[in-house]
Amino acid sequence: MKPATDARPAWRTPVLLLLVTGPLLALLLVYGKPIPQDPGYHLFADSRTCLGLPNFGNVASNLLFLLVGAAGMRWCHRNAGMGARLSWTVFFLGVALVCFGSGYYHRAPNDDSLVWDRLPMTIAFMGLFTALLSEHLSDRHEGAILISALVIGIGSVVLWKYTDDLRLYVWVQATPLIVIPYLIAAYPGRFTHRRYLLYGGGFYALALVAQYLDYGIYNATAAAISGHSAKHLVAAGAPFCVLLMLRRRAPVVRA
Repeated sequence: MKPATDARPAWRTPVLLLLVTGPLLALLLVYGKPIPQDPGYHLFADSRTCLGLPNFGNVASNLLFLLVGAAGMRWCHRNAGMGARLSWTVFFLGVALVCFGSGYYHRAPNDDSLVWDRLPMTIAFMGLFTALLSEHLSDRHEGAILISALVIGIGSVVLWKYTDDLRLYVWVQATPLIVIPYLIAAYPGRFTHRRYLLYGGGFYALALVAQYLDYGIYNATAAAISGHSAKHLVAAGAPFCVLLMLRRRAPVVRA
């Protein structure tokens, strides 16, 4: 028995590069105009104060990110030989920081506090993106790719803050969601349980639906929970699926 090897067509990498760069070129050249921040974004259904904390539901519902992120970092720390360990650690660090960044934002929602909500998310997305690239292509340049990805991710938030143009930020958020299914479909897996990435994508998609239905869910549940609070709870399931994948997977071997 020997580890599975990569024996698929050479067109995979050009297609991967197209999937990474194509959306950015479309936003910059085809769409061709800035995407400003919608002022109505900060108007959430549940603004109730509890225990002296404004917008309590949207703030407190971020706690799951801290729990999942801390558990993931602990797993990475205890498994020194795992693949793409640095990138996975950064991913879970970003997830944990979402608790503080999003909590800070929802305490007093505005464009200035939104910066601190988006920075941890970009860190998590770039960590996940680099980890999967390293495991499906090559881990020889993991550190350099991770640093470059983090600079681009953080830069997208800074660019939005000072130009009110979300195009680069939209690309940073969307690219991993486009590339991950392609990596799973086109590249041989080095580890088992890759389907958990799709489960995580499902949780993230449901979270976006809940966010869109913020007021609808709030009214339908008689103000028990808002769609945005539900979004936080459901979204935490995405990194939890990644953690389960890492805990349960094993190297793929072939005869």
